[in-house]
Amino acid sequence: MTVLLGHAGDDAASRSAPAVREGTHRNGIRSGTRPPTGGTGRWRRGRLIAVAAVLTAWLMLAHAWVPNTFGHLGSLLETFLPWLGASVPVLLALALVRRSATAAVAVLLPAIVWCSMFGGTVVDKRSDGGDVTVLTHNVGAENPDPEGSARELAASGAGLIALEELTAKAAPVYERVLAGSHPYHTVQDTVGLWSRYPLHDAAPVAVMRWNRALRATVAAPKGPIAVYAAHLASVRAHLGTGFTTSERDKSVGRLADAVRAEPLPRVLVVGDFNGATDDRALRPLTAQLRSAQEAAGDGFGFSWPAAFPVARIDQILTKGIAALSSWTLPRTGSDHLPVAASLRL
Repeated sequence: MTVLLGHAGDDAASRSAPAVREGTHRNGIRSGTRPPTGGTGRWRRGRLIAVAAVLTAWLMLAHAWVPNTFGHLGSLLETFLPWLGASVPVLLALALVRRSATAAVAVLLPAIVWCSMFGGTVVDKRSDGGDVTVLTHNVGAENPDPEGSARELAASGAGLIALEELTAKAAPVYERVLAGSHPYHTVQDTVGLWSRYPLHDAAPVAVMRWNRALRATVAAPKGPIAVYAAHLASVRAHLGTGFTTSERDKSVGRLADAVRAEPLPRVLVVGDFNGATDDRALRPLTAQLRSAQEAAGDGFGFSWPAAFPVARIDQILTKGIAALSSWTLPRTGSDHLPVAASLRL
């Protein structure tokens, strides 16, 4: 006789019980997996992007604290400081790809800092009028068409034209072409000034071991202006030592000393300074004078290199003179763009 253990109802109960898959609890959650956490994952992702955003904001705010070591890193950063804003859309795109709320919020920080520092620069501050228009241009020693450049400058309508990097071969070309529109001029080695108004007391200014600066008194319609035109020393790049700015920084100091001793109340300082006004090395000058581009420009007015300008190293600075508008001109045969400003005396 065979004896069956259990109750007959057990089979029915087993048939009626809900099937449970292996590895799955009765509450429907697969074993070995975490329960859903809502939106917290969006806040945990993208931490590296958030750190990069915070560091970018810090660099913009604390650029003056970046030491001028390791190849004058501080000056180099300040020359291209506005371009740190280009990181904002890149970081934001990465945050969106990562679907990271933390990174997206962090990117707001450099965006706000950039707008607070440069938002006023991108606004068009130009106005009509003006008593004198000044233009400065590094015409380039390798310029293949100095006569064409001279004709374009003559047609600009500027009453004062300062030229830098004149060569012995090209200087007579500029003198000949500009003579009809600008009868008064002085050339001091590689720097020249052409004017529609009489010039007095033209002389070189010793800012470097070789002459690349001049000063002249311009008999403008509403009174005399002391005009300084300069081509400061270039920034050099060397393997192992980085960028070298020591010669330029010394020439800035000497030019600033000359401006500080200037007896005339209205002063105009123009030329190729091989540095942006944000560069701490130019502070001896910018502490005394105001940039026409910053006061009355439209955008950053980048002037170099001409093919794709990324920095404004050609400057028009004023003291006792109001700038009404500032702009760049079309490219000539030089690797710099001409820059101009309309001034009210």
